[in-house]
Amino acid sequence: MIKIIGLFICAYLLGAIPSGVWIGKLFFKTDIRKAGSGNIGTTNTFRVLGPVAGSIVMIMDIAKGTVATLLPTFFHVQGINPLLFGIFAILGHTFSIFDRFKGGKAVATSAGMLLAYNPWFFVFAAGLWVILIYLTSMVSLASMVAFSIVTVASLWLHDPYLTVLALVLTIFIYYRHTPNIKRIKNGTENMVHFGLGYKRRTNK
Repeated sequence: MIKIIGLFICAYLLGAIPSGVWIGKLFFKTDIRKAGSGNIGTTNTFRVLGPVAGSIVMIMDIAKGTVATLLPTFFHVQGINPLLFGIFAILGHTFSIFDRFKGGKAVATSAGMLLAYNPWFFVFAAGLWVILIYLTSMVSLASMVAFSIVTVASLWLHDPYLTVLALVLTIFIYYRHTPNIKRIKNGTENMVHFGLGYKRRTNK
């Protein structure tokens, strides 16, 4: 039991690493919490610090979920669903002890958890997300729609643990994106500079 509790703490601490904040301060002398949308995740890092920093932060945030979910495998823990460790990483990312219990929206860390738990389903989810970004040019909208579709698609895997978690995460993702939803309704949501949505907006 002590070993399991220790691994849960490790999973939380892994998730709590504020990648965007640390990369911004260490290499760019910039606090991304005070620039752009103020979010510490991949999208705002891309926007404020550029594609190299954004890519590094995305990889780090995905890796947090992946490594945390694999902790029971690394340490030969039996009889406990690895998704639970991924959940602790997501909690760490969203409520980071290193960032005054604030954090990101957990999209990349959730993807990392799925990568460790079911790699092929991760490929499906990632491909869907990329397609939705191209269609909408909005990372926020693409993420919410992708989570919704992935939740429904998980029913075909006959894995109740994954389905329930996907549903909970979808609700949570929508909640974390409340300001984005308001901007989408008002037509003021930030867009990536490619894709059909961006072309429609710039051609008006």
